[in-house]
Amino acid sequence: VQILSKGELQVSDKERHTQLEQMFRDIATIVADKCVNPETKRPYTVILIERAMKDIHYSVKPHKSTKQQALEVIRQLKETMQIERAHMRLRFILPAKEAKKLKEKLKPLIKVIENEDFHEQLEIVCLIDPGCFREIDELIRSETKGKGTLEVLSLKDVEEGDEKLE
Repeated sequence: VQILSKGELQVSDKERHTQLEQMFRDIATIVADKCVNPETKRPYTVILIERAMKDIHYSVKPHKSTKQQALEVIRQLKETMQIERAHMRLRFILPAKEAKKLKEKLKPLIKVIENEDFHEQLEIVCLIDPGCFREIDELIRSETKGKGTLEVLSLKDVEEGDEKLE
């Protein structure tokens, strides 16, 4: 009874090794899912990311979430390879009154404006770094007092299809 309430379960080396291997694979999968080669805008394969993680001698931290570690891995991989988080595609619609002032505040957070339309209100379709999403969301909400809308069109902008070899 004492062990059940206070003790820790002993995990064999083999179990621990299997658990860490699984976490390593999960981290690589998250990185591959969230990132692209910035030159080609194409996603990397999980196997390629695993190899890159081994090359930088990344060691899994069993008490940290795989998502946190994936973000850490991305930062470390940037030093050795062409990799960045895939951009998110957003559409926001801003009321005419606040549109001009708000667009100036949003500009530094936007990577690429793909489409801009201004009739009764300003509508912008753009690409952003996913790390800026919360800041953009809060800016639009506070500046327009809830009248502006923000819509995520795609979580990651990647080129699909077969690579053409020349």
